[in-house]
Amino acid sequence: MSEIAVRQTRRPAHGLTGRMVLAIVIAFFGTVAAVNGVMIHYALSTFRGEVAAHPYEAGLAFNREIAASRAQNERNWTVEARLQNAPGGRALEVSMRDSAGAPISDLQVTATFAAPVDARLDRRVELTPIGEGRYSGAAPVLPGSWDLEIQSRRADEVLFQSKNRIRIE
Repeated sequence: MSEIAVRQTRRPAHGLTGRMVLAIVIAFFGTVAAVNGVMIHYALSTFRGEVAAHPYEAGLAFNREIAASRAQNERNWTVEARLQNAPGGRALEVSMRDSAGAPISDLQVTATFAAPVDARLDRRVELTPIGEGRYSGAAPVLPGSWDLEIQSRRADEVLFQSKNRIRIE
């Protein structure tokens, strides 16, 4: 009988090894951690989520705001605001009349163009009296949606306050 020589050669292992599994697990969790870090950075640097600087104090002032709103309604003033294109930008003109239709000319009037999603874009406009209960000022606002807040004062008392959503083209 003849002898047959059987030679066995060792095949390289192409299956999963312990080192490969460790590398895959480290790569997976490293990717998750990196993505979480990027998302946290963008979340904290773009919008903090706070609407009021001191929300607790704003909540305590709520009853005073209700009383001021009732007093404003009893005055029955007519207030009209117009935003017009002007040389070098836009101009806001506010007309204020009392319940008898007489112009109100002795007020300090301010307007704030508040961006609905980012308080850093808010623009405050001091309006100057131009006669017959009308007040005017330059309005440096870009096209888009804004909350127009108008407030009039006499001394330290707020006599009129309104907030309306507007769209500027």
